[in-house]
Amino acid sequence: MRRFSALSLLLAGLAALPLAACGSEGGNGGLVGDGATGTHADFADDGRLRVATTVAPLTSIVLQVGGNRVQIHGLIPDGVDSHTFEPKPSDARVLAKADMLIMNGAHLEGSTEKIAQENLKDAKKIFKLADNTIAAGDEDPATGYLYDFSFPRSAGDPNPHLWMNPLYALRYAELTAGWLSQADPRNAAYYQANYERFAAVLRQLDAAIQKDQATVPAGNRKLLTYHDSWAYWARRYGWQVIGAIQPSDFKEPSAREVADLISQIKREDVPAIFGSEVFPSKTMKTIARETGAHFEEKLRDDEPPGKENDKGHTYVGMLVEDMKIMFARLGGRAETVAAVPVENTFAR
Repeated sequence: MRRFSALSLLLAGLAALPLAACGSEGGNGGLVGDGATGTHADFADDGRLRVATTVAPLTSIVLQVGGNRVQIHGLIPDGVDSHTFEPKPSDARVLAKADMLIMNGAHLEGSTEKIAQENLKDAKKIFKLADNTIAAGDEDPATGYLYDFSFPRSAGDPNPHLWMNPLYALRYAELTAGWLSQADPRNAAYYQANYERFAAVLRQLDAAIQKDQATVPAGNRKLLTYHDSWAYWARRYGWQVIGAIQPSDFKEPSAREVADLISQIKREDVPAIFGSEVFPSKTMKTIARETGAHFEEKLRDDEPPGKENDKGHTYVGMLVEDMKIMFARLGGRAETVAAVPVENTFAR
């Protein structure tokens, strides 16, 4: 997000080179579009719209709308830090074959946008979800971008994790349906029907979270996480994010910062702190040991659970698992959330 390397400069010249079919080069971000979520070598020449995406939750959202009428290639593999991700040469070649890139925006994907501008067949076909969900310049804390622990206003980049709020994910799906329909009007009715089906599930998920979060004691409805990805979720459901372990430079916190967090957790009487499989941290274990708070390390913000092709390896599956873990650790239940269908919703 904020770091650029010599590799970024190298990739800039790849558009002028002959482009051969390529593999994924070790990632699980792959081509999606036949109803499966498997990794393929490259976009196929089958006449379908070719859509590049970035982080896994966005890839899942786009899949629910595009279904098997599009090919989708997720550039950023599951479980990879999107803020520091550096595109590979194979990503430039994939983008050169793509009809469009659907990305989050809000400064999440760093040099990926630059590589897309240099390699897409039409550089105007870069679509940003967050930037079309929250209006630029909206300073209202109830509706605008949020700046916080890992994303301070002084650094200039807002918290980009809008998709953790299911209603923002609903907007992402709506935008996707419009962009796909514009690029591929013969399948517009299919995309719209898929959107409406997915939208119903997202509304069900939102209502279920609203109901189940009320089972968490009011004093426990506060979050301290490793990476600060829950700001928009907390705003939606009236929770408080009291801190984040990871500083804005994405390094480990200093000894002084750790000491301050330990004092805060004791003062706030926080029963659990939450890490992430994407950001393993010995620091959080130390903080938990010093405070007596339970350390839960399996919350996810950009890695759907399970393996590709598993039923719950979806955006909705990710939120459902998160709620089951979070609410239980904080003294509540997620019985209504657990009943939300997690499988892909698009028509075959």
